[in-house]
Amino acid sequence: MFDKLLQVQQQAEEIKKRLDAITVSGEAEGGKIKVTATGNKHINAIHIDEDFLKAADKEELEDLLSVAVNKALEQAENVHQSEMQALSQNMMGGLGNLFGQ
Repeated sequence: MFDKLLQVQQQAEEIKKRLDAITVSGEAEGGKIKVTATGNKHINAIHIDEDFLKAADKEELEDLLSVAVNKALEQAENVHQSEMQALSQNMMGGLGNLFGQ
């Protein structure tokens, strides 16, 4: 049983590493604002088109930046949930074997 738990812990670490390597993005204003993040929901970069930045007012920029960040985080959440669901299914299969199922 301990071996199965150790195996699940190792799989969780592998998933975390894999999620760190996955890049997702969110955009606003037709790509003039772009946010990239990892599958672990860590924001890596924010790019704002220079011409758009010069023309935008503060409130517009803040609103659109919020939209882009939320889209990136939503993408990251989707990837994260998918990976964790796979781990859960794998875990349940492994635990079923512990009880002779």
